[in-house]
Amino acid sequence: MFKRYELHNHTLESDAQQSCSELIEAMEQDGVDVFAFTDHNTVSGHRIIRQLLEDKPYNVRAIYGMEYTTYYGHILCQNLNTYVPWDSINRHKPELLFEACKKAGALVGIAHPFALGDPFARGCRFEMKITDFSCVDYIEIINNQESMQEVNSHGIAWWEKLVLDGNHIAACAGMDMHRNNGFAMKFATYIKGTDGGEPAQELITAIKSGETWVSNGIALVCEKAENGCWHFSLNDLKKPGFIPSGHYIMALKTSYDEKTFEISDEGLTLSENDLPCGNIVIPKLYAYDNSLKNILCISPVIYR
Repeated sequence: MFKRYELHNHTLESDAQQSCSELIEAMEQDGVDVFAFTDHNTVSGHRIIRQLLEDKPYNVRAIYGMEYTTYYGHILCQNLNTYVPWDSINRHKPELLFEACKKAGALVGIAHPFALGDPFARGCRFEMKITDFSCVDYIEIINNQESMQEVNSHGIAWWEKLVLDGNHIAACAGMDMHRNNGFAMKFATYIKGTDGGEPAQELITAIKSGETWVSNGIALVCEKAENGCWHFSLNDLKKPGFIPSGHYIMALKTSYDEKTFEISDEGLTLSENDLPCGNIVIPKLYAYDNSLKNILCISPVIYR
């Protein structure tokens, strides 16, 4: 079963315009399975969220983290249950902080790497120098507060280049929610889990294996058959506000080429020869037109 994770959210404990209880209510009302509590530079709200979820029988569940907000970029940590100091952060070797957070049990990601930054919002653009990308668990390739063409498209392209260069980095999306502006047609992170599965551990498994879908309502699922063919199917994620069209374009990108195919609700089966050349393939789903601009889903990477 697919589970919807909203991985980037804030409250009055840092700089948002919503309380902890209002954040929970917003997630509950939109049918979110799991939300991350990631206030800026503080874990003060962890105990508040835990208590609120204990006091009332919500369906939504929570994981806990923090967004390190620096002058050189934002680092979004999931499953960070204790405050890890960052006084000595080095913009030329951020791996030191990344590794410290990972030792504390956290998943470490880069938030909105191509946000506008100076002079509009100093520090929002990621300007740290990473030498070893093995310490990066995921990149927030779509931040719903940012423009798709001016900001998020560059985040997607950067992630694609890193993956096609051989780095194992998961793709994620985030609302970067500071107040409830609605979730319709916004992108979320989807993973496969089980009914009653532990949210933090399921997220670890998904990100470590690269099994994440970034989607605003439909999942492109890729499976290899016993005969060596690849079957691509579409899964309506039942996200409120998403209207399926039944007709889409699938793009398969490698470091050598990109091929596109029409795909409908019936799915599509391709042979190995139909796929573009290259051992690493990034599948993406678009609304049916010739522009390949209206992206709907980025699926887990195929390793052939």
